[in-house]
Amino acid sequence: MVPAATAADDGRTAFMQEVPSAAYKFEMLPIPGDAGKGIKPFYMSKTEITWDAFDVYVYGLDKPADPAEKEKADNAEKADAVTRPTKPYLPPDRGFGHEGYAAICVSFHNAQEFCVWLSKKSGRNYRLPTAAEWEYACRAGTTTAYSFGDSPEKLAEYAWFDGDSDGTTHPVGAKKANPWGLFDMHGNVAEWCVGAEGKGVTRGGSFRDEAPGVTSAASKEQSSAWNASDPQVPKSKWWLADGPFVGFRVVCDGPAPKEQGAKPQEKKETPGAAKPATVPDKKTLDTSK
Repeated sequence: MVPAATAADDGRTAFMQEVPSAAYKFEMLPIPGDAGKGIKPFYMSKTEITWDAFDVYVYGLDKPADPAEKEKADNAEKADAVTRPTKPYLPPDRGFGHEGYAAICVSFHNAQEFCVWLSKKSGRNYRLPTAAEWEYACRAGTTTAYSFGDSPEKLAEYAWFDGDSDGTTHPVGAKKANPWGLFDMHGNVAEWCVGAEGKGVTRGGSFRDEAPGVTSAASKEQSSAWNASDPQVPKSKWWLADGPFVGFRVVCDGPAPKEQGAKPQEKKETPGAAKPATVPDKKTLDTSK
């Protein structure tokens, strides 16, 4: 089925979002609105958010090295209501891979606060997609079970799922994109969205799910099992000790006016595979809550 609208129909173009203090940027694609569904036009990240971007937020790699300047930056963040997660007590990538891989073990709260941080840093309004926006973007104008049809016969061309993942996540953007250019909407990691009454819900399934669990309509609410092994009391509100299959992507209500119409840089490499900022040695991380 040919999508009813394409991202270029409304005149908007994609833009690149730079990550502060990192030699990394990710692409935001324009998603057309649908008045009949109550969905306004928005932008969505082409891939799931990777460690390349998330590390900067988690480890404060964007903060000045000078103690006095760092204190000023910390005070400014408090004034802007920006909070950062506690450092994970276990390697959050679980050894699956880091550079170019989707950030995982991330709680709904953590994903939301990343959006607050990125909004303050970029001057744009970043947030998590609503469940309705996510499904709308995933379907890309189709009405079938998957964005490529009803049969899972071609699923391995588009998704990392139980049938081809070997029990691990994979670099973002390695499979085929959906009709609107979005990668990994089916599988790889389940993605946080804002559901009913503002509660978190994951969409799209993950590398652990069988074919029926990674459809465009696939949805799961958080279970206590996702953080069951966290030894902290109370359990972390930032990390999911047993959620190595949960990540997220972001949406934006629009780039700065001066960047409307700007074309993204041409990239030949796999999306999300840029060189990340250096991560502090895990031995130096604070293991406190």
